[in-house]
This record gives sequence, C-alpha cells and structure tokens, in this order.
Amino acid sequence: MHKKTIAFFPEAAYGPALNSVGIAQAVERLGHRAVFLSDPGFLDVYRGYGFEAHPVNLSAPMAPEQMAKFWEDFINGHIPNFRKSAYDQIDNYVLDCWSAIVESAGYAQADLPDVLARVKPDLICVDNVILFPAIKQFGVPWVRIVSCSENEIEDPAIPPHLSGCASDDWAGHARYRDHFNATIAPLHAQFNAFLAEHGEAPYPLGQFFEASPFLNLLLYPDAVKFRRLHPLAPGRFQYLEGCVRQEKPYELTPFRANEDAPLVYLSFGSLGAGDVPLLKRLIAALGQFPCRALVNVGAYLDQYGELPANVQIASWFPQPSVIPLVDVVLHHGGNNSFTECLYFGKPAIIMPFAWDGHDNATRLQETGYGFKLNRADWTEEALFADLRACLESAAMHDRLRLTSQAMQSQAGPDKAAGLLDAMLQPGGQG
Repeated sequence: MHKKTIAFFPEAAYGPALNSVGIAQAVERLGHRAVFLSDPGFLDVYRGYGFEAHPVNLSAPMAPEQMAKFWEDFINGHIPNFRKSAYDQIDNYVLDCWSAIVESAGYAQADLPDVLARVKPDLICVDNVILFPAIKQFGVPWVRIVSCSENEIEDPAIPPHLSGCASDDWAGHARYRDHFNATIAPLHAQFNAFLAEHGEAPYPLGQFFEASPFLNLLLYPDAVKFRRLHPLAPGRFQYLEGCVRQEKPYELTPFRANEDAPLVYLSFGSLGAGDVPLLKRLIAALGQFPCRALVNVGAYLDQYGELPANVQIASWFPQPSVIPLVDVVLHHGGNNSFTECLYFGKPAIIMPFAWDGHDNATRLQETGYGFKLNRADWTEEALFADLRACLESAAMHDRLRLTSQAMQSQAGPDKAAGLLDAMLQPGGQG
C-alpha cells in the first residue's frame, strides 16, 4: 500500500485535539502518515503522542505560554456567567466565543495555504465549528469531524446546539434560536463578508460551517442520538460511537480512608478547573460521602491545602485509563467525558458550565444514563442523592452495560481510520 498523508486540523481545545489523536493513532496503524495542523499552543500535545505537527496561527502570534494564559484568563473571566442558564449565556460567553472563533478564521486563512503546500496532504480532517476556506479550496477531499454534541449538525426537530433544551421543549427551541440569531447577526454578517472575500458563498444566519460533501464523522453514540426530521445520509454521515484514544495504564494508590468504598472521578477539564471555589466545595462534600474520589484540579494544584482523607487530587489524569476503574464520574459535560463514560459503562453526573455541556447534561438525564446538576444552586443533599442513584440503580447499570458493549464493538478510532483509508484507495473519493 502506498503511504498517504492525512492532515488533522482540530480546534485548539483538548476535546477535539485528543479525539483526533485517537483517529490518527489508528490511521498510522494502517500504514499512513498522520500530520497535525495546530494552534501553536497545542503543538506539544501532538508531538507528545509522537506526531509531526505544524503551527497555524489562530490568533495574533504569541508565545505558547502566553496563549495558554490567554484562554485561561478568558475562561476564568467568565466564571460568573457559568452559573447562568444556556439561554442567558448567549449575550456574554457564547457571543464572546463566536467572536474569537470568527477572528481565528481570518488568522488561519493567512497561514493555511503555505502550511498545506508544505505538508501536501492527500486528505484533510477538520474538527471545528467554522469554515476555513483554504481547507475547502486546497484541492483534496476534506472530512468534517464533529467531536461536540450531535446537534452541531442542525435539524429543525432537535434542540439547537448549545441550548441545553429538552428534546420536546419546542417553545424553548424557538426561543433559543431567535435570541441566538438576533445576538449573533452582526458577527455573522462580518463572517459572510470574509467568506465572500475568499470566494465562498454566504451562510444562512446562525450557520458558520457546513457538512463535508465527502464524509462527516460524528462521535455521538447511537444510544443517545436525536430523532431528526431529516435523517442524515448514512454513507456521508458516520457515527463512531465515541473515539477513545490510547493512554498509559493508571495505577491507583491507597487512600487514607474508605479504602473499600466506591470510587468517584471528578473533572471539569483543563479550563473548567479554573473554578477553584466550586471544586473545593465539591471536594468537601465528597469528603462527607462514603466514597473515594480522584479530582482533576488542572493547573491550580497549589491552591489546595489539606484534603479529606478519602480524596486525592492531581493536575491531570489519563482519563481513558481512569474511567474504567471508577464507579461514578462527575464532570462538566464535555463530549469526551460524555462519550467515554458511556463507552466504559459508567453512570455520570454532569454539572455543565458552557457550550455543549448543557446539551450533553440534558441528553444524559433524558436518556437515563445519569443526572444533570445545576452548578448555580446545587446542594450537598442533591449531590448525594444523585450519587446514590448512580451507584444503586440496577436499571441504569443494565442500560450502561449494553450501551458500552455496543460502543466498544464499533472501535470508533479504527472505524474512522478505515473510512479514511477507503477514501484514499483507487476508486475511493480521495
């Protein structure tokens, strides 16, 4: 087989980045060359897994440590907004995020033509929420990866992306769409002007990206898929049933208390870890519950003093190696955590703070795989009730076991790699 080059261009966030790592690992097992196009701040992430990575500026050039601090400050500055509903975040966090995303497209367009000319990919995989014209115009097939909630691909019969609405809350759907479109309209007009400048047709209000005409890979599991008015074409839209990367094994160390108790894993991701007061309150609560707990505190390890005897903290955990060991996961609703819990058959409690965490929290609860807990007004009693239900519900455990078996049988990264490989074979779309 002639080795082909597949370029991966994920969003500068750990969820999309690590999903692409999982697919790239499988692609290389098939004998192809996986290369990453990367925000400069994420180059070391991909190189740490042994991949070649090329910088593409998504903002004004700055040192990697400055970039990390920029996004840390951006998230931390919005912590008060994270206690608001998804609807009430449209005017602040959501608008600010889309403003940064639109700006990133302009910076990327300046760099991408030269980077693509050097890398010479035979196929490009993009995991983002916005169109980069240079990708579409390079002259090779491109694949869209949807690592966030499935409703990133819109449909009039499902909740709007980022809304956190229940499936049957039709009034809520309309209310969110109307407010989002009105708020985003000036920015959307700016983006359409950018598209016109680079030879692309304008998008309808509210849309910033399109499905690939070649192939679209969705990480969403079949067990929680929405019922669409317009079903996605099965050939062009492939569900991966999660996309769990390979990590080194994790060895548990003894706890100072509750050594035989159930194990809870708490993580709000690298950026969500900035809400130190919330994590401290949760740690104190878990200290009163008959469990053991592993807590991801991100870059804020030095802000924690003495811990309950049944709690251990770290700046980072190899999550795909930890979740199989635990009994319950408490997380922020990021799509990696959401799908990994289902993949390993673990019940979850989601305390969403932003983006598709709202969608995943609602979907988790309405499909019976766990609970949504509001971070603005939660109580220890509510947390303990949800934990007990996660530990004791035989029906939930049976449902999770069957879903886990189905997801693992699909081997998402290998399925994705096989689909990409087929595109590159003679007679394929590549």
